[in-house]
Amino acid sequence: MKKNITLIILVFFIQIISAQKMSPYKIYNAKGKQVSYKKMMKSLAEKDIVLFGELHNNAIAHWLQYEVTNELHKTRKLILGAEMMEADNQDELNSYLNGDIDAKKLDTVARLWPNYKTDYAPLINFAKDNNLPFVATNIPRRFANKVYKEGWKALDELSAEEKTWVAPLPITFDANLPTYKEILKMMGEHGSPELVMAQASKDATMAYFILKNYTPGSLFIHYNGAFHSDKFEGILWYLKLEQPNLNYGTISTVSQDDINTLEEKNNGRADFIIVVDSNMTNTY
Repeated sequence: MKKNITLIILVFFIQIISAQKMSPYKIYNAKGKQVSYKKMMKSLAEKDIVLFGELHNNAIAHWLQYEVTNELHKTRKLILGAEMMEADNQDELNSYLNGDIDAKKLDTVARLWPNYKTDYAPLINFAKDNNLPFVATNIPRRFANKVYKEGWKALDELSAEEKTWVAPLPITFDANLPTYKEILKMMGEHGSPELVMAQASKDATMAYFILKNYTPGSLFIHYNGAFHSDKFEGILWYLKLEQPNLNYGTISTVSQDDINTLEEKNNGRADFIIVVDSNMTNTY
């Protein structure tokens, strides 16, 4: 009897400790209701294409990208792709995935982001280790910069080869999408119609290469800055323009001082919103 009482007390204290356990993040659905990681994963496993929106310097987002990918790989045939790799570096990326060049050589021949080694190499190495395709989806930055300076006409001046690294021209464009209007508002006097065009050139190109490489029955996981897919716009707007019948899922990452309630401004950002404690260490 004494042993049973001791066991009951021990279980009671374990439950208290578990309840008080701190978490650096919580997950909410588009309506602001808190949901479990398990429920999110169940939903994602049923999708054709998932857009995982990150904060580029957020350690929790990068960790979850890897964990989500690893878990989905157990039950689905995956195709991976990312904003952080530009389309004209696909050959170099393939050489690395195939083992023809090593990581040091990839760093020499491809344009890698400054935080590549800590934040994106684990995902690309996951693809390499598991023989998965990894698609460089983004428009070359220099082309997007030309659009920012000159507007859409800059893309018409590209060579035939250069145009293969961009969404087919002319690119459909709606400047009145709320997220594009929000860009202009945030940039204030530094904003311009061409700035939004540059953003759209990235969104359209990423959507194009996602669909170009998607195969029926597979699950394409795409890693991108959250703003490229927030509010079900950006990349997703272009995806639905071409393939409205596919089953899409979106994730957004936000930072809040209090993670116990989803702030009003973050409602409706995505199917699942990862709220990270603002005290969480950044990767850079």
